[in-house]
Amino acid sequence: LTQMMAENPHALVKTSGEAVGLPEGQMGTSEVGHLNIGAGRVVYQSLVRISKALESGEIKNNPVFLELINYLRTNNSQALHFMGLLSPGGVHSHTQQLYQFIRLAAEMGVKNIFIHAFLDGRDTPPASAGGYLEELEMKLKEIGVGQVATVMGRYYAMDR
Repeated sequence: LTQMMAENPHALVKTSGEAVGLPEGQMGTSEVGHLNIGAGRVVYQSLVRISKALESGEIKNNPVFLELINYLRTNNSQALHFMGLLSPGGVHSHTQQLYQFIRLAAEMGVKNIFIHAFLDGRDTPPASAGGYLEELEMKLKEIGVGQVATVMGRYYAMDR
């Protein structure tokens, strides 16, 4: 191995965190790794792009988001439904983004918000969902809008 490394061009490829467009410390996946290798550059993943848009306030200028919010405000009987993985795992979702979206929608006048939570157990420890549901309930009370409408396991909602 030493001889092979000395005689042949080689490079180390970092496959996690900021090197592949994920938050620092976030593990990569085969999909993320292949995407970055194929592009030959850092490809910022949805998790990072969404977080940046929420933190900078850029999301408030997104035409699709604004159209949704305006529709919900003018049609008070309509509801905003969030469906997704209730997990801080960061691979397919992050609870902090959900809370930021709920808070933003509430600040923009949306009153009817329903959460359809897919429980993880794959990117987070098994049986950790109870804590995430309790945290969600606390956040909804703190924000003052929203309720949990349905709860299911990720293998029912996200089965390939």
